[in-house]
Amino acid sequence: MTDRLTHVSQSGEASMVDVSGKTETRRLARASGLIRMKPETLSAIVNAQVKKGDVLGTARIAGVMAAKKTSELIPLCHPIALTDVQVELTPDPSLPGVRGLVSVATVGRTGVEMEALSGIAVALLTIYDMAKAMDREMVVSDISLAYKLGGASGEFSRLDGGDSESYPESASTD
Repeated sequence: MTDRLTHVSQSGEASMVDVSGKTETRRLARASGLIRMKPETLSAIVNAQVKKGDVLGTARIAGVMAAKKTSELIPLCHPIALTDVQVELTPDPSLPGVRGLVSVATVGRTGVEMEALSGIAVALLTIYDMAKAMDREMVVSDISLAYKLGGASGEFSRLDGGDSESYPESASTD
């Protein structure tokens, strides 16, 4: 890690990082989060009883779209040609709610952490949007980077379980 903020110029202004001198490597990132809700709301989602339609299916698509549009949402992010985006949304009655994980991959000069984080945030917000008529007390929380691989900073795995299991090839960054 560096002590210098990478998106701040020498004069203290926000600026995009020049990645043209970096080597292209395989870049992977996983971000997780959850949404808590009333048990009856979760039941309606799982049993396809929400008036707006397939909540989890729509949220998966929204997560993919958000990952692809990250550079349009976050001013200093580079547009990245993604090679894979996977959105997993798992109902969890113990919350009650839904746990989410977004995995993003590319081969490039900059990482895909922001794409994974954007994907999980929008997927969970889509669940909220589709079920809010039933439950306005839902809470989206715990959005964080679980795992990343590639680039000069190498591998990162969050202490509470973010790991490389979704990417068995993660040891190679060609």
